[in-house]
Amino acid sequence: MAKNPYLVQREGRWVVEGGEGTPQGQQAALAQARREGLNGHVRNLPDGRVEIVAEGDHEAVERFERAIRRGPAGARVERCDVSELAPSRRASGFSIRI
Repeated sequence: MAKNPYLVQREGRWVVEGGEGTPQGQQAALAQARREGLNGHVRNLPDGRVEIVAEGDHEAVERFERAIRRGPAGARVERCDVSELAPSRRASGFSIRI
């Protein structure tokens, strides 16, 4: 998806405990990010939490964040910390990092 330079961009980093830490959770984050046309990644951290970095249209990132906080079906998000980042405007797609 081509980025519209007139849209307000947002980039965030979420660190999630529970919910996204399973392969199903990572796939759910990947699917939601792709539906929203976001760039970024999801990956497991050594301590068992999950890091998600996503960038795109402000409203799309807001919808993505709500989905992340809910977690995938059947999972419970115990904690979700967010950090705002300066938008990099790099078009890299969204992927699962190992």
